[in-house]
This record gives sequence, structure tokens and C-alpha cells, in this order.
Amino acid sequence: MSVPQLNDEQRGEEILAVFDTAFGRLLAADPAAFRVKFRKMAASAFAFYRGTAALFYHDVDAEKRGGPYLDDRTSRVWIHGDLHAENFGTYMDSNGRLVFNVNDFDEAYVGPFTWDLKRFSASVALIGYAKALSDEQITELVTIYAAAYRERIHALATGAKSDEVPPFTLDTADGPLLGALRAARSLTRFELLDSMTEIRDFERRFAPGGGSIELDAATRYKVLAAFDGYLETLPDASLARPDSYRVKDVVGRRGIGIGSAGLPSYNILLEGSSDALENDVVIYIKQAQTPAVSRHITDPAIAGYFQHEGHRTVISQRALQAHADPWLGWTELDGAGQLVAEVSPYAVDLDWNDIDDPEEIAAVVADLGRATATMHAAADDTSGESLVPFSTERAIDAALAADEEGFGPLLVDFAHRYGARARADHQIFVDLFRNGRIPGL
Repeated sequence: MSVPQLNDEQRGEEILAVFDTAFGRLLAADPAAFRVKFRKMAASAFAFYRGTAALFYHDVDAEKRGGPYLDDRTSRVWIHGDLHAENFGTYMDSNGRLVFNVNDFDEAYVGPFTWDLKRFSASVALIGYAKALSDEQITELVTIYAAAYRERIHALATGAKSDEVPPFTLDTADGPLLGALRAARSLTRFELLDSMTEIRDFERRFAPGGGSIELDAATRYKVLAAFDGYLETLPDASLARPDSYRVKDVVGRRGIGIGSAGLPSYNILLEGSSDALENDVVIYIKQAQTPAVSRHITDPAIAGYFQHEGHRTVISQRALQAHADPWLGWTELDGAGQLVAEVSPYAVDLDWNDIDDPEEIAAVVADLGRATATMHAAADDTSGESLVPFSTERAIDAALAADEEGFGPLLVDFAHRYGARARADHQIFVDLFRNGRIPGL
């Protein structure tokens, strides 16, 4: 990485240049949303790291292209694109089963599988540092992650049966993963609806306030037309009851999270699986973003595979996540690709705040290594997409087998180097922000 040769002033200019490429247009359109985003990023080095995938790939791309374990196949695997320790949680799959797995596929693309592993490993270093773990303990955690990933990839590549490599469910998970699944199971659709809607004239409608924006007639018409386009993208078996597509209400929302600042979005309230009011469904339509990885992958066959960013996000999620959300689809609105999915009542993110015991952290990191391997293995010639027409687990397994001893140390070295880089960058960013040096804010 050439980055450490820069002094703080030069690195600050580099950070601003990357931000301008990644966020410039959205920031100019909605500076207030980015002030919120950047204040959240200022809170900690990890929060900064979460919000700067574009900077991460700028730096990784500055390293020697290619690299260990990468060949013609392992350099074009479907990857998550923003794989850090907080992008895991629960969801209800299309079979009605609660699963703990990777989530948030906004940055998913096709690229080198090691980029996911490096991004995750550096996040472990940042979390470990924040919890006052020693460098030796952080080394051990990244080594455990690498070993769990390696073991699961090998098992999948050599034909392990499904009961030997089960998903994380209420029956198979333990520790904090099981805690998240149990918390998700305790949630109800009624609680979600109660927080977002109210009953008016014997029908459910979105409640005013709480971040919802009433739409004018023209915008409402455009959103409903986009919804009609979305229905064409749902799998045939997705929904059995025609009334499930009946729209009850529409409101606007504006993203102000770390990853969604400035992106317009809309919530649509739909009739549920019966006439009862407690099982209505809320879906969201959100403008999809250009993934940071895509700026560093030059293969035109990959970029040309996708109609737009909404299509890319959905196809990637369906490829990477077995039995994805049955409401997952895409559409277009004002010429921009949109992601459409359910606002799930059963989504619980992995909470690292109470995971402090080193042994417990190690067990969680090992499970996340297995989950990463399963995700990489899912998106290949069996996923129904032709973009990755080979068995990814076999390709990765063969690449790792060529140098078993070097795999763990490669991730450990990167985790320490980039964890230190991200902590230094966070301080540079905070100084730029508080001194009014970010253009447009």
C-alpha cells in the first residue's frame, strides 16, 4: 500500500478526492443528509470505516494488482463488497425460516474474493482495538476467521452434505448468533406496523411524522408506476395471493444513515396474506448506488451484465443469499435503478456492544468466517446466473491449497496495517470535517 508514504495533509487531500468521486453528486443535492452521515462517521474509527468502502477500495487497488490466491477465476467471484463485522444479522427466508447470515448487499459486485476477506479482517482489528484487545489477541482473532473460512470452503468444495455445513438457525446457532435469532423470533409484524402506521376509516395507513414525507399526486403516480414495473421482477412463486399486491398507502423517506445519505426512498403499504390488518406488509423502494468495487473492476462483461444498479443489487443478493427475501426485486424511477425489498419485522443486527469476552469474540468470528465461505460458495454456476459460470468454492479451495501456510498471515498483516491506517484516517477526517474543509458542507 502506497498510502503510508503520504503525510496527513496529502492523505487528507486524497480522502477528499475519493469522497468527491463517491459522494459528490449526492452531497451537492442534499448537504444536510451528509452532515448527519459524516457526524455518525466521526463518532469512531469503526463508524468511519463503515462509511468509507470507496476509500478502502482506492487503497486496495493501489496495492500490487493480482496478489496471492488470485487467478482468472478467483478474481471474478461474486463478493459482498462491504463485508465488515457489523454487516451480519437475521432475516426470514423465503421458506419462513429465521436465518443468521450476511446482510446489506448494496455494495455487492464481482471481484477478487480476497477483498471481502481483507475488508472483514481490518474491521476485526478496529473492533479489537476499540475493546482494548492486544495486537496478539487481534492476530489470533483474524487467524481464527481465516481458519474457519478455509475449513468451510474446503468442506463445501469436497461435497459436504447440508447437515454437515448447516445455516445458522434457531436449531444450529449458539452464543450471540442464537441470541440475535431469538430476539428476531420475539418480534412481530404487528409491532412493526404499530410503529409506522395507524388505522383510519377502518383501513391501515402510514402515520404522519417519524421521517415520512407526504407525496404530491405526480410523485405518487410515478412511484406507483415504478411499483408496477417491480412486480414484473418477482419470481413466479414469490407470492400466491393476488391481493398481496394491493397498495394501501405510499410515503416518501430520505435516507440519512451512514450508507444511504442523500438517496431518495419510498415506503409502500401492501395488503398482507389475508384481510386481517395485522399482517399487512411494508416494502421500500430505494435508489441503488454505484458500488465502490465497480470503480476498480475494468471487465466490461461484468458492468454490461446489469441493467442498472437496482438490478445489480438484487441479482447479487439473490446469488449470494440462499432463499432471499421473497419481496426482493428491482425497478426504475426517474431513470435511476431502484432496489425494492420488505421492511422486515424480523431483522436483528449482530450487536457487538455486549460481546466483550475474548473467547466469545473468537467463537463469533469463527462463525462469521463460516458464513463468509458459505456466501462465496452460493454465488456460482448453481445460482442461476451466468456471470460466474464455475464452482467458486472449488476455485477458491484450489487457490488456497497452493499456499495453505500463507493465508492466515496474509489477512493478519493486512488487518493490522489497514486497521492502523483507518484509525489515522479517522482523525484526519474529523479534523477536515470540523474545520469546514469538506467542500459543499
